[in-house]
Order: sequence, then C-alpha cells, then structure tokens
Amino acid sequence: MKIDLIVAQPLKHSTPALVIGCWEDNRDDLFAQCDAALNGLLGRLAENREFSGKANSTHLVHTLGKLPAERLVLVGLGKKAELNDERIRQASGNAVQALRAARIASFSTALHLAGKETPAVEAVCEGTLLGSYAFEHYKTKDKEERFSYEAMTLLLKSDTVNQDRARVEQTEIICQAVQLARDLVSHPGNVATTGYLADTARELAERHPLKCSVLELDELEKLGMNALVAVGKGSHEPPRLIVLEYHGAGGKDRPVVLVGKGVTFDSGGISIKPGAGMEEMKTDMGGGAAVLATMQAAAGLKLPINLVGIIPTAENMPDGKAYKPGDVLTSMSGTTIEITNTDAEGRLILCDALHYAQKYRPAAMVDLATLTGACVVALGHLASGLMGNDQRLVDALKRAGERCGDRVWELPLWDGYGEAMKSDIADLKNAGSRDGGSITAGWFLKQFVGKTRWAHLDIAGTAWSDKAQPCCPKGATGVGVRLLIEYLRELTKGK
Repeated sequence: MKIDLIVAQPLKHSTPALVIGCWEDNRDDLFAQCDAALNGLLGRLAENREFSGKANSTHLVHTLGKLPAERLVLVGLGKKAELNDERIRQASGNAVQALRAARIASFSTALHLAGKETPAVEAVCEGTLLGSYAFEHYKTKDKEERFSYEAMTLLLKSDTVNQDRARVEQTEIICQAVQLARDLVSHPGNVATTGYLADTARELAERHPLKCSVLELDELEKLGMNALVAVGKGSHEPPRLIVLEYHGAGGKDRPVVLVGKGVTFDSGGISIKPGAGMEEMKTDMGGGAAVLATMQAAAGLKLPINLVGIIPTAENMPDGKAYKPGDVLTSMSGTTIEITNTDAEGRLILCDALHYAQKYRPAAMVDLATLTGACVVALGHLASGLMGNDQRLVDALKRAGERCGDRVWELPLWDGYGEAMKSDIADLKNAGSRDGGSITAGWFLKQFVGKTRWAHLDIAGTAWSDKAQPCCPKGATGVGVRLLIEYLRELTKGK
C-alpha cells in the first residue's frame, strides 16, 4: 500500500473515504464539523446507539455529496482519557478491515489528529499496514476478484511533511519486516524447510548490509552441536545453524545477539503429538522468523548497533534414525542431557545455539521461541512469557513491549525450579513434569548462557492467532519483531 502525506483540511479534501476517530465520551471539532455538514446525522447515530465511539467499533456513512469525501469511516477510540498509541494502532487496523469489507482500495485518514499528531502518525501507519496484511500465496481461485489496497493519504494540519515522511518510511520498514515474519510462519512445512530459511537469510544478506553464514550438518557435528543434530536426525531435511551479522556501530562494540528457535515442523518425534491440530506445528519456527525479520529491519533502519542473529533450525520427525526417549546427548557446552521427551526439542536446539553465541561476547542476548504449551496455559494469547538473568534487560524488554503493543509478562526463574530438570544418569534431562513447564524450560536454557546478560521470550501463545485481530488477520502474527526493534532503538538513542 502506498502512503502519501499532504497538508489539507479534512472537510475540504476529496477522497473515496475519510477515516476519522470518534470518542465515546467526547466530541472533537472534526466530529462536530462533519456532523454539521451531514445535518446532525452523526449525533443521531450516537443517540440511537448505532455508533457510540466504543473502542474496536466502526461505522461507514455515505455523505451523499454533502462533503468532498464520498464516505466517512467512523472509528471508535473509546474514552478520551484512555487514548494511547496502541489504541490508535487498533483503531487503524479496524478502519482498514471496514474498508476491505466495503472494497475501498484508496482512502484518506485524519485518525492521527485525535492524538498528539506527530507520534500518532506512526501509530496510524503501523496499524494500517499491519491490519491490511493478508497471506494468499496458495490461493489460486478468483484471483481477478481478490481485493488489494492501493493508497492511503495522511492529512496533516501543518507543513511537517518531510519530518513525518521520515517517520512513515521507518514505520514501513518495520511493518515490512513483520510481514516477512508472518509470511515465513504461514508457509507450510514442505516449503519453509531448514534450507528455505537458510536461503531467505542469504537473500537478506544480498539486499542489506548483512553477512550470512550457514553451518551445515558436517560442521555442526565437528563443533559438537549434538543436541541440535539429534533433533534433526529423523528428517530428510538436515539441521542447520544460520548466522546473520550486522555491523551498524562498527569498531569493537560488543553486539546484541538474538537467537530464534527454527523448528520448521514439529511432529513431536518419537514422542509424537496427537493428530488434531498438528498442522499448526509449521509455526514452530516463529522465533527464527522473528530474528530474520528483525535483522532485516535493523539493517533497513540503519540502526547504529552491532547485531548478530542466530537461528538453529531443524525438522523434528519420527524415523529409524530419530533420537529416542532414554538417549543421552552431549551438548556443545559439554553438558550431558537425558532425553525424557522428544517433543521437548526446542530447548535442545537452543542450548547449542546459546552456547555458540557466546563466541561473540554479547553485550546482551535475547532468545525467542515457541517453546512451551505451558506458557499458553499460563498467559493465553495476549502476552509472551519473559524470563532472564538480568533485571535491567528484562525491564528494558517490558518497557519496549508496553510502548509497541507486543506485550510481555515476567515469570520467575528461581533456582528451585531447576530441581525438576535434574537427571539420575546425566547432568540434566530435557523435560520435567507439567508443573511450571514454561519456567523449567527457561531454567534449562539458563544453564547454557554462561555469564551473558540474557532474556528468554516464550512466544508459544502469541506467534499464531486463531482469530482475527485489528492489526492482524487470523494466523501468523509476526510477534517479537516490533518488540525487538523498539528495544534496540532505545539502546541506540543518542548515538
């Protein structure tokens, strides 16, 4: 979707549709002027409760020539005192859904005028671009009838076009990255293989100032990454370790390292999952997708930071060569691991990747993984689980999540939880009881980060949505990308 910025009065602007924000408990000047031009129609809609301005509500009105805009799209903002950027994002997403339903491809918006205009411009663009996303790659019928957006025009009050255009361009870069992550997660497992992820990383390195290296099976075996290798042994598609480097700060600045779980399909292995819903296990590489997309965004934004993205990737399948419950693996760190459940495979590929990452002497390290169903039980689908060994890093991610709307919730990581992960015959076992399962998995990962400042994001409940949201259709969400970029931007302020 093309985004244009012009200085114009909304009531004098000709457009197929004009989006305006409406309060539940207040009427601003724009609403009053539109109401007057339409002979009190908007007021009557409010009085009849046809449209009250509640959050997540929309209403389309034909102006019948009484305004230059052919239609008004009224978008509820809720109570005025509760307005924030996330409310604006959600309203923008709701607006584009209403426009899609009416098949209006080009429109203008004054929604940002409801808030503080400059920051609201970014929120409006973000909500619009994220809300207009659709994954239709494999649909072959009725292509000529398929709807697509063409252009959105932002109406500005004053001549801040150049300043706002720069903000819009940055928002577009971030949203393109989120769309990449959504695409990767949405592709089926027979397409988005470990090789496909590796090729995607190579393509990103060709288009952006990134350095890419892919460690193949023989290299993983030489390095002693036996945990990663074991998870992929039952598949014809070999495991790989993908590494992307971005040197935005140059010099000897220590990098931030991002590690993303990349299980391209998780059958559970020998501890096979139930058949119902197994098709969604193509999403088990959501963490890896988020890291690839974040690297693209960081390079596109030219962030002044050194960054390394590491994606351990494998397909977890049952086979005569597959690893088994009862096996003992020696990880790259030398720690031995008894396998009690082959469906607890994510922590195995991550433990080798986290140990490998220490070669970069990270200033901080964050991993993202669709790791545990227990996190879904604990937090549902509205927040990602957050754990870590450094409170400053944990707090920085929490603040970033509140600002961008990718919300996280901190879980404890006390040593007492580690009792469940002790093995009778090895140093650790890879799965304990169901009690506190997301935390015991996080504790397991903690054993492989050394003294590095580290945080773990369990995105099992947030990487995929079973129902459409204002800023995301049903399916892949691209969670983690905006959170990480917001965190990295904060780190680089003043540079």
